[in-house]
Amino acid sequence: MSRTTVTRLREKQSIERSVLDALLDAVHVGHVGFVDDAGLPRVIPTATVRDRDRMLLHGSTGSPWMRRLVGGAPVSLAVTAVDGLVVARSAFESSIRYRSAVLFGSCATVQGADKLAALDLITDAMIPGRVAELRRPNERELAATLVLALPIAEWSLKVSAGWPEDPDEDVAGEAWAGVVPAVTRYRTPLAAPDLRPGLPVPASVRALPSDQPASTP
Repeated sequence: MSRTTVTRLREKQSIERSVLDALLDAVHVGHVGFVDDAGLPRVIPTATVRDRDRMLLHGSTGSPWMRRLVGGAPVSLAVTAVDGLVVARSAFESSIRYRSAVLFGSCATVQGADKLAALDLITDAMIPGRVAELRRPNERELAATLVLALPIAEWSLKVSAGWPEDPDEDVAGEAWAGVVPAVTRYRTPLAAPDLRPGLPVPASVRALPSDQPASTP
C-alpha cells in the first residue's frame, strides 16, 4: 500500500490538486518530519509557502535541521487547517472540520537569483505587498539565509467537512448539534516601541484581514 493512501476514513481522502493548493496557500505553518544524524525522529514547525509545484522553507544557514535536509534526507511536511468544530450530541461523535495534507520527498537548495525571488515570494505570501515597502536584502543577510524547496509530487490529502453523524436516538434527544466555523484574523497592529514618530501603518499591514476598520491609520 502506498504511503499516500488514507487507511482510516478513506472517504475523506481527496486527490484534487486544486484542493491541495488551496490548503497550502491558506496555511503558512507546516511541520517537517525527518530522521536526524543520530537516527532519532524529529518534527520541526516552520513557515511554509507554496511556489507553483514546490514548497519553500527558509531559515538560518546555521540551523542543524535545515543543514540535514540539504543533504537530501527523506522528509515529510504536514500542513493542517482547522475550519471549524463539529458539535455533536455526544462527545464520541464530536470532531473537527479540517483539511490536512502530508507531502513526502527530499529538499533541494534554492540558490542565486532564484533564492532572492523565493524570499520575496515568501514575504509577500505572508503579507501581500510587503516586499515593495521594504529595503532589499543585503549580501550578509542573503548569505545567512538558507532556502529549501520540496517538490509537490508525492502527497496525501484528507478533508473533513461534514456535519454531526449522531445516531437516531441522540437526534431525538434535547442536545444541540451543528458546526461552529473557525476564522483566523489578525488583531489591531501594535507599533514597535522604537518606531520613529509619525510613521503610519503601511498599506500591506492595513490590508490584512483583522478586527480593525479598514480605514484605521
